[in-house]
Amino acid sequence: MKYLSVLLFFVVCNAANAATAGPYAFAAHKQLVADTDTVFRKQSISVGASYGSDIQFFGRTGPIKYPFMSTDAIYNSKSGFFVYSSIFKVLGYNPLIDEIDLGGGYLFNYSKKTTGTISYTRFIFNKDAAQVIKSASSNDINFKNSFNWGFAKSSIITDYLFGQASDFFITLNTSKYIETSWSIFDDKDYLSFNPTISAILGTQNFVERYYLDHQYRVDVDNIFPPGDGQPPRYNDGRFNALNYSIKLPIAYNRPHYTFEASWKYSIPVNVEGPLENRHEVFFNLTFYYLFF
Repeated sequence: MKYLSVLLFFVVCNAANAATAGPYAFAAHKQLVADTDTVFRKQSISVGASYGSDIQFFGRTGPIKYPFMSTDAIYNSKSGFFVYSSIFKVLGYNPLIDEIDLGGGYLFNYSKKTTGTISYTRFIFNKDAAQVIKSASSNDINFKNSFNWGFAKSSIITDYLFGQASDFFITLNTSKYIETSWSIFDDKDYLSFNPTISAILGTQNFVERYYLDHQYRVDVDNIFPPGDGQPPRYNDGRFNALNYSIKLPIAYNRPHYTFEASWKYSIPVNVEGPLENRHEVFFNLTFYYLFF
């Protein structure tokens, strides 16, 4: 890397982008930090803001699109410990703040090519936003390991989410980081690209929880045909493939900040119930500034 441009936001699921509106809101948003990131052990603070075209939870979206904005702050210590917080706003709804996330974790350096993190995140939801993003999983334990092959970088991420519903996910990523050898405006800036392919596997207990928490909405929208009023039964505890995706982030970098635009094509599989998804293109804008 030419510069120490942004911190890696080592939490939750790298491929999940954002959590799903409906029952889970932003529970897996933590990849909102720019993908063109540098990992280093140095005392620093990173702050940023993001916009997303829709909310996604481990490869699932709700029946309605929910564009959102967020702000984030991360403190990283020399020892490897880090703490972070995030504030979210679903655009088009009344609450000024829909969700606040708080968490912390530790960065491991196994070798020059292998790194890992472990973290815990607590999701706090605005009661007035309950019908939009009320979460069934208010806690997440995340463990991530990454290996740099030289020609590409791979990671395996595990997430255990628990609360009113509990689910376990595994995310597999492979990416190729590329940066330009030429500058745009002066000798301190450059462009970077980080194309990524991802696969998400996991359980889907959140599907039934979504139905129970939002039955009024699925009835109004006729998402389910009329029945006897009993919630449908799903085989949600089965561990299965959930989503495949291709993502292309493009970033403008300077020594202390990064501005990134990213596109992701998402292919959900083995979908059920009110979260029955379609192929979708997601668009995100992210800006991060690093103090060190």
